[in-house]
Amino acid sequence: MSADHPGSGEVDARPAAVRGRQVLLDGVLRPATLLLEAGRIGAVEGFDHPVAGGPVLEVPATSYVLPGVVDTHVHVNEPGRTHWEGFASATRAAHAGGVTTLVDMPLNALPPTTTLAALRTKQAAARGQLCVDVAFWGGAVPGTVAELEALHEAGVLGFKCFLSPSGVPEFPPLDPAGFAAAMSEVARLDSLMVVHAEDAAVLEAAPQRPSRAYADFLLSRPDEAETAAITRVLDVARVTGARVHVLHLSSARALDLLADARADGVPVSVETCPHYLCLEAGAIPDAAPQFKCCPPIRDAANREQLWQGLLDGVIDVVVSDHSPATAEEKGRGGGDLQQAWGGVSGLQVGFTAVAAEAAARGIGIDRVARWMSTGTADLVGLAHKGRIEAGADADLLVHDPTGRTPVRAEDLAHRNPITAYDGLTLAGRVTTTLVRGRATADPRWGRMLERTPT
Repeated sequence: MSADHPGSGEVDARPAAVRGRQVLLDGVLRPATLLLEAGRIGAVEGFDHPVAGGPVLEVPATSYVLPGVVDTHVHVNEPGRTHWEGFASATRAAHAGGVTTLVDMPLNALPPTTTLAALRTKQAAARGQLCVDVAFWGGAVPGTVAELEALHEAGVLGFKCFLSPSGVPEFPPLDPAGFAAAMSEVARLDSLMVVHAEDAAVLEAAPQRPSRAYADFLLSRPDEAETAAITRVLDVARVTGARVHVLHLSSARALDLLADARADGVPVSVETCPHYLCLEAGAIPDAAPQFKCCPPIRDAANREQLWQGLLDGVIDVVVSDHSPATAEEKGRGGGDLQQAWGGVSGLQVGFTAVAAEAAARGIGIDRVARWMSTGTADLVGLAHKGRIEAGADADLLVHDPTGRTPVRAEDLAHRNPITAYDGLTLAGRVTTTLVRGRATADPRWGRMLERTPT
């Protein structure tokens, strides 16, 4: 929870310093006092350093002071589908869960962010509603290669494309020729292409019969859809030299492909998501569309291989892929998982869920922060985010590993009370979130960010 949520205790809105026994500095937890100046970390001092000129946030000795989460994969959906999720609700949920910066995906809003005009429409919709800082992806769809440069110059952090149907008609996939052309342009711009990598032909050949059974849905999105698409992505990256990022990796069968490509010098990075790391197919009930996402949550053995991929460095970062919808969209088809909207709503609880799973495996919170804060900030070039050091933005979260987070969908700040985490009690709790030094969730405080020219 963020500082202004019930039960979290009172925290001064703008502390002059943060003092803790376990502050994550250069990958190590150690005692420190962080002096905050004009929304940034002015200096990192010893624990007993005197503070003048304002209140000090004294963090309990059992709690961690970590860099705020930088979530680079969030579907906000405003304008056009604000009843699914809008900037006000999304950024409140982010703040409550320790996310201090998010990057909004270009689809599910209307219009999608595939032109400069659409970006300006989205930015106008966001103004005055942001509790956290927000940046934007552009979109690459058929016929828009000529639009990419204007979006790049306007400050988007890169471009998203699909290799199979996206689920919304206004954001169609790229065919092989279109993908190659877009990748060539991304290479010319020295930008980044982020790819929903499922192969359309493999999906078309898979069984798609109506069914309420999760096992049948899983058959309709086989591992081969991911491995075939990722093979194509890597082949085109080799030819064009474009930097490419594989979104929401679900299938561990692709790990060797990705490791080999990276060893060959292909500029590829990879993400996975909390729901792939914390949930598994065998525990998912039938006719439960809150668990439906594409690519799907796979079996327990696959989940463990994804964790190993993170530890081995094949997977670089962990992001929410928060893709919410209304109860009507999630319940479309009356439990038929082929008809229900696909997407997991987890922005507010993703960090806590991953931290809990990591702790249960003996994995330190320093690695979680690297995967969800520093690594994601580095992925998109936000050099002042995702780290605790002098000069960085004072984006911080306080995490109490001894606390508990009971998840009830209706209590979350998400616009619609639907989440795959409903009913779980997660070990650990976010107790305070600071965005550029401010501890209250103020919709006037968040800023819109742009790519920093290099």
